[in-house]
Amino acid sequence: MYVYADNAATTALSKTALEAMMPCFQEEYANPSSLHTPGQRAAEKLAQAREIFARHLHADPREITFTSGGSEADTQALRSAAALGARQGKRHIISTRFEHHAVLHTLAALEKEGFAVTLLDIPPDGVVTATAVREALRPDTCLVSVMFANNEIGTIQPIEQIGRVCREAGVLFHTDAVQAAGHLPIDVEAMQIDLLSLSAHKFHGPKGVGVLYARRGIPLVNVIYGGAQERGKRPGTENLPGICGAAAAFDEACANMEAERAYLTPLRDRLIAGLTAIPHTALNGDPVRRLPGNVSVCFEGIEGESLLLLLDDRGIAASSGSACTSGSLDPSHVLLALGRPHEVAHGSLRLTLSGDNTPEQIEHILREVPEVVAYLRGMSPVWDELERGQRPHLI
Repeated sequence: MYVYADNAATTALSKTALEAMMPCFQEEYANPSSLHTPGQRAAEKLAQAREIFARHLHADPREITFTSGGSEADTQALRSAAALGARQGKRHIISTRFEHHAVLHTLAALEKEGFAVTLLDIPPDGVVTATAVREALRPDTCLVSVMFANNEIGTIQPIEQIGRVCREAGVLFHTDAVQAAGHLPIDVEAMQIDLLSLSAHKFHGPKGVGVLYARRGIPLVNVIYGGAQERGKRPGTENLPGICGAAAAFDEACANMEAERAYLTPLRDRLIAGLTAIPHTALNGDPVRRLPGNVSVCFEGIEGESLLLLLDDRGIAASSGSACTSGSLDPSHVLLALGRPHEVAHGSLRLTLSGDNTPEQIEHILREVPEVVAYLRGMSPVWDELERGQRPHLI
């Protein structure tokens, strides 16, 4: 049996998305900026895709900008809000310690350009509070950026409450919704979101397509330069096949959202119960306020890289954290922000499910993981010291 349980890293392209893309390669292949009839047909498909995203986000189509992915959308959102703040004499930004590196690295670059950045600490349950955001606000705060749902531990943040705090303070609010879009309801108006980023390949769309929502009246600054596509704010000929596939996948994901949640939540909870029954194992993040397909645990006394390789050998594709940093030997910054010690954070496992996973696959995981953990602990001198009482157990 083969089990793909790394859907937070990327998802399989859906049949619906593929079928939407195929005509754009050999039939409706013209440049949407061209004035001739084929170009205008392509422009119409582009407009239809924009309308789909706007409708499900409760936005206006003119507030939707297509990008190459979530990282570009995050970068453009943060730099646009920072530029607007600078013009108003405000150069303070609030975010959190467990954001995706697309946000954290952009903030680090802005710090070098003279902005002050406050990164909020993360409570043990992995849920930032609106109170913490309110207390961090300053007269010169120009932006708050808090992710909708964490990419590693899956915890869902109180976006509506944070949005209310920001709107009352007159501060722009951005949320990285890459892990949430297509899986959780999003209403940018009701949640008072000013800027939002998402990526198609997280909800069975194609790679290389992202969306930036920017509330009307917020001027976007370019992060690349060129032609007048996307109202001049994102130059380059639009990736029409990818955009059409992304829109079709998003439309399908939103239509099936409640059914998927009802299907995945029991599978997730079965995994959590089975894995946390292994001695000296801890669940990362709140057990309930998390994405329906996310399971993140730490096993004391083992290394996550060894665990992943042995699981792969047994037909289980998983992750030890974010796929964007899986080549790094450093422990996850998310788990460290959560308060996990380095030696515990090294032994992390992230399993993320989709509607393609079955109850039989869950049972396969629960048979294999305890065996692999026991094997790795049996050959670990650190585990031997823990069991002999020469050093204290941390979980």
